[in-house]
Amino acid sequence: METETLREAILYFRDRDIARQFVADLRWPNGVTCPHCDADAPMFLASRKIWKCRDCRKQFSVKVGTIFEDSPLGLEKWLPALWMLANCKNGISSYELARDLGVTQKTAWFMLSRIRLAMQTKSFKKLKGTVEADESFIGGKAGNMHHKKRQRGIGQTNMVGVMGLLERKRGRNHSTVRLDVIPTTKAKELEKRIRANVEPGSEVFTDAFPSYRSLARKAFGDDYNHAAIDHAISYGDGAVHTNGLENFWSLLKRSIKGTYISVDPFHLFRYLDEQAYRFNHREVKDLDRFVGVVRAIVNKRLTYSDLISADMVPTTT
Repeated sequence: METETLREAILYFRDRDIARQFVADLRWPNGVTCPHCDADAPMFLASRKIWKCRDCRKQFSVKVGTIFEDSPLGLEKWLPALWMLANCKNGISSYELARDLGVTQKTAWFMLSRIRLAMQTKSFKKLKGTVEADESFIGGKAGNMHHKKRQRGIGQTNMVGVMGLLERKRGRNHSTVRLDVIPTTKAKELEKRIRANVEPGSEVFTDAFPSYRSLARKAFGDDYNHAAIDHAISYGDGAVHTNGLENFWSLLKRSIKGTYISVDPFHLFRYLDEQAYRFNHREVKDLDRFVGVVRAIVNKRLTYSDLISADMVPTTT
């Protein structure tokens, strides 16, 4: 596949057979296997464009067991949508996607939520070397919201706390970020996140936020080399700074405020996954970033009822 632009991707995937074969080749590089029983060499029913397992006798399409499952939309719409979200630096709103694909806004919002699930890159591998740690707040002042939409957040401003950890560039590798929504910015919570995600022996740089003062105590210092920079005095002292994460926060907030306008706290983690994926894969080509998401669509099904569980009404755009 020699595709470098969105226009080329739309033209390439408008053929449903090509789109189906593209996803099948990425999903089953060693040949199609049954997603129900893992049996090899199923029969292909050309008239219906699906497979039938010779062992369990179940029929399946390339969508089964992926984020596309049970969607009435064809891959000729799904794949361009995936391309846009993976490569648009500031994201794409559901209203814009709805206009581009000719679907309803509700359908487009559901599609984007499923694609964000595929962009989720949870890893047990810890960050190491030099790591920046910082927290930020996403949301708006409760006083500026309609009283029916005001929700309880951190402090008095209806803002949600987010913990960011950035592993600085080492050798040929570019810096990478890891994000988590946090219930509080107290010292115990921040230290727990650092210990869970940063390898002992690493350098940890923070700002002078009071909750980080506990990191200087002996029990933490035995595992990590911690240093802090006071932004009231300077934004950097040699290698001691958090400028990498400050730059990332500006990208994230520009995306949310400029493209999505507002994000429901219930769904914020999905938008964090989206922005982190694009940031961590920013040095690869658009096609490679797109292919990376397509490879991750398996075993990540999301139903609409799960998406809006707890009677949460989608308020994002």
